[in-house]
Amino acid sequence: MKRGWLALRAAFLWVLSGLHFFVVAPTLVFLGIFLDPHKHDWLQRSFCRRIAYLSGARLEVVRSPGFDPQRTCFFMVNHVNLFDPFMLYCAIPQYVRGWELESHFKIPAYGWLMKRFGNVPVPDVRRPSDLKRMWRLTQDAIDGGTSLIIFPEAKRTRDGHVDVFEEGGFRVAQQLGIPIVPVSLVGSIKHHRTGHWMLWPATVTVHLHDTIDTKGMTKKDVAGLRERVREIISAPVNCSLEKQNE
Repeated sequence: MKRGWLALRAAFLWVLSGLHFFVVAPTLVFLGIFLDPHKHDWLQRSFCRRIAYLSGARLEVVRSPGFDPQRTCFFMVNHVNLFDPFMLYCAIPQYVRGWELESHFKIPAYGWLMKRFGNVPVPDVRRPSDLKRMWRLTQDAIDGGTSLIIFPEAKRTRDGHVDVFEEGGFRVAQQLGIPIVPVSLVGSIKHHRTGHWMLWPATVTVHLHDTIDTKGMTKKDVAGLRERVREIISAPVNCSLEKQNE
């Protein structure tokens, strides 16, 4: 009986959140034609908060003492489900966009929104010219005071555990001297699993860890930096999964 009720609840939330998204997203795209996204960032954040709320999730944010909200940086995050970007836009206390696969820009409504608001396209085919364009757009975003969200796993987890990280984002951070903030998404796997349609009542906690300075690092430091960030992100995620399995 309880599972049947939860299934009905999930179906209702999908319909409600879907209607909200496909009505509001084109409106925000339209406004973006005439308004500077920086000046109506509050509209985008309220949109993301409603997405989180309508999906049935409760959001909590935990900031480490060494997290510096004033520094433009890369937010390196574990990736669980399609709600992750919306949760992060709610939680990160500064103007932020993200690296987004270029193919995602072709998705109706979602892709238009991502492109209009200045997300940086990551080429699906890594030709040198495309990579140079990505580096240039990344540098332009950082220079303009826009922090960027990066999912270094480059895919969504299926079991909640943090997968191996790709080096690309860390190489860019080292070469351009961009600070890194490791971010742990905890509880997302309880809320929604990639490959399943159910939306479960859950609390999603966003841990903003200490800011890591990359200035002075060399190419030899990139592999160690990658593993250090992965360990920081994994710690609260693994702790939550262990408690869940007890």
